[in-house]
Amino acid sequence: MKPARTVNDAKLTELPRMGSSRGNLTFLEGKRHIPFEIQRVFFLYDVPGGESRAGHANRTLEEFLIAASGSFDVTVDDGTERRTFFLNRSYYGLYIPPMLWREINNFSSGSVCLVMASTYYDADDYHRSYKEYKTAMVESSGELAASPADQVLSE
Repeated sequence: MKPARTVNDAKLTELPRMGSSRGNLTFLEGKRHIPFEIQRVFFLYDVPGGESRAGHANRTLEEFLIAASGSFDVTVDDGTERRTFFLNRSYYGLYIPPMLWREINNFSSGSVCLVMASTYYDADDYHRSYKEYKTAMVESSGELAASPADQVLSE
């Protein structure tokens, strides 16, 4: 059995910055600054206040998220533990490997979330319910993991 993913597998990465009096430039290259070749790019924008995005896990897809403008929180969850990253600089990105549940919320006004993905879109690659995700994690690790909500309820 392969080891289960943990929230520690999500990594915040500082990207190269080139600054001058004319402005700043940040770049990234697949397989150099992020651990995969980029197959798809998409943007999340005009997210109304109080709304959240994502709320899923991917079976095989890897993602790299950047706050191209504004700010937002990204919470990753491995079925046992949660970790939240605050993204607010366009020269930092968050790598999210397969099989981590993710939620994106607390979008500032005018924020843009830029996402680089390792595969083309495939609806079958998604775990869209947390219960389904936890079941898949149990099957891959061979043990039952308690959710952060389960821990709070038991205290």
